[in-house]
Amino acid sequence: MTDPVSVEAKRGPLVPIGQSPRNQRETVLRKLLWIGVWLVFLGSPVRDLVAGNHSTGGTVVGWLGLAVFVGVYLTLVFRNMGTPFTMPLVVGLLVVLAMLATALSLTLGGSWLGLYCYVSVACGATLPLRVAYGAVPATAGLMLAVGGHVGPDVARELVLLVLLIGFAMSGVGQLVRTTIELRRARATVAQLAANEERLRLARDLHDLLGHSLSLITLKSELAGRMLPDHPAKAAQQVADIEQVSRQALVDVREAVTGYRRPRLVAELAGAQVALTAAGVVVEAPADPDLTGVPEEAESALAWALREAVTNVVRHSGARRCTVEVLRRQTLDGPVLELSVEDDGSGGSGKGPGNGLTGLTERLEKAGGSLEAGRIRHGFRLVARVPAAPSVDVGSRA
Repeated sequence: MTDPVSVEAKRGPLVPIGQSPRNQRETVLRKLLWIGVWLVFLGSPVRDLVAGNHSTGGTVVGWLGLAVFVGVYLTLVFRNMGTPFTMPLVVGLLVVLAMLATALSLTLGGSWLGLYCYVSVACGATLPLRVAYGAVPATAGLMLAVGGHVGPDVARELVLLVLLIGFAMSGVGQLVRTTIELRRARATVAQLAANEERLRLARDLHDLLGHSLSLITLKSELAGRMLPDHPAKAAQQVADIEQVSRQALVDVREAVTGYRRPRLVAELAGAQVALTAAGVVVEAPADPDLTGVPEEAESALAWALREAVTNVVRHSGARRCTVEVLRRQTLDGPVLELSVEDDGSGGSGKGPGNGLTGLTERLEKAGGSLEAGRIRHGFRLVARVPAAPSVDVGSRA
């Protein structure tokens, strides 16, 4: 036989504390529990009606008035915990509550002054903080004025309670609103983090696959031209294609897991291979001085070099390409500058493509900047990132 306690433990508590409602049933139960606590103050009016202290007509009017009062109260507070009414309607319903409490108290006696506790709770729960700070004392003042005619002792006993629960509900309402705002902010932060990760992945895949696929295309064309007369050279090109494709697969896996950090030296070597395969004469430093350069800055320059070489190979139709890595001293401090200049047309695009846009974002994230545009005899891309001070300022790396 199944143990009821174990079944309840598996299901969890009826209304989980400190968690968002999981369904509509939990939402309704939570609201009923929260609102139902305050219905204890109905004990005095109910006892007064049951005791037969009034005529038949007075008792009927009392029950009807009490039912309308509770209905308005529950409607106002229950709705406020979900999608609140408009403020004019809230104020109107509060006025109705105050009028009912006043009419019933003056008609049926001091036992009904406890209804002002509900008016105070409703004011604290539904009104903005500044307005509630005035409405709660006003409710207590109204109760004292009415109580002066039907039950001064009861009014004096209740005044502190009316003030305390009204202000307490104002604080609870403010806490609820703050919690809702925090949940929305947390959801927004999570969405922004997801968007940032998608953007990072899109940039990495664009830069990785654009370069690798361009090189594979070039070597495939070379292998096709060499195949009839130079099968040995064609086989070498096919072997290079296999190597490039395997490395591209590794790079994509690293990019997906967030571990991809290209090194500038490796990208310089890759640029030599790609540009030579495309028939472009290359001038590039083999071993630039990267002493003290932050890893993120070096990685950003490596991505810039890869994107620049990919554009030279795919779009420029250049015959020569010069790559320089320089240290410079600027007003903002020392920088490491990468310059890629070719004598090609620079492509036919009317504006910066996805690659340059993503590259700009990547460099800005590393504290750097990007300049790219046509020059008199070709196209130049210049990327700069912060670097540690160096003695050989402005020298060729």
